[in-house]
Amino acid sequence: MEIDIITLFPEIALAPLGESIIKRAQKAGIVEIRAHNLRDWAEGKHRRVDDYLCGGGQGMLLKPEPIFKAIEELRRENTRVLLMTPQGKQFKQSDARRLAECGDHLIILCGHYEGVDFRVVEQLVDEELSIGDYVLTNGAIAAAVVVDAVVRLLPGALGDARSSEEESFSDPGLLEAPSYTKPIEFRGLKVPDVFLSGHHAKIEAWKREKAIERTKANRPDLLD
Repeated sequence: MEIDIITLFPEIALAPLGESIIKRAQKAGIVEIRAHNLRDWAEGKHRRVDDYLCGGGQGMLLKPEPIFKAIEELRRENTRVLLMTPQGKQFKQSDARRLAECGDHLIILCGHYEGVDFRVVEQLVDEELSIGDYVLTNGAIAAAVVVDAVVRLLPGALGDARSSEEESFSDPGLLEAPSYTKPIEFRGLKVPDVFLSGHHAKIEAWKREKAIERTKANRPDLLD
């Protein structure tokens, strides 16, 4: 897979993607991630990419001209264009899995200021995505989150293929059950006896029960 991120802050977008699993996936040739500065497609002495809102209003808006140029240059026949924006639909694990399977090339456009000229959304964007109900300084951080979530699902990115199947949200209605490691007892706190029983069916039943309890406590909306 190839991923192109268009942003005013390429360093912010790439910084979290240069370590751990994503770094290994890039070295292994599983994914190629590039971040581009939108100003490279802007014209004029000052490479201006924003302007005041038509009709008035606070803030500045990203202009359509450099965005159209950037996407038209980078886009290919099988490209899917994503826009990171607070107005987008909430990004979920099912979206990460779908995007990991949907094709060979993603372009992720990062919103900034008050967003982008809506003609960009109408003509160029396939999906508007948000990572949560809050506002970030810019979309580069959100883009890095989406890239991380997608890349780790690509074949070969994780050392154990089962890892992505056993995490929270792999079952869309439940969070992951509690997990434990050695020592068996730490400061008087013991690993539940069921994990020491060797009875896999009982362990799975316990995990299911605790996953439901954890989901009710932390994310009851998933059970609705």
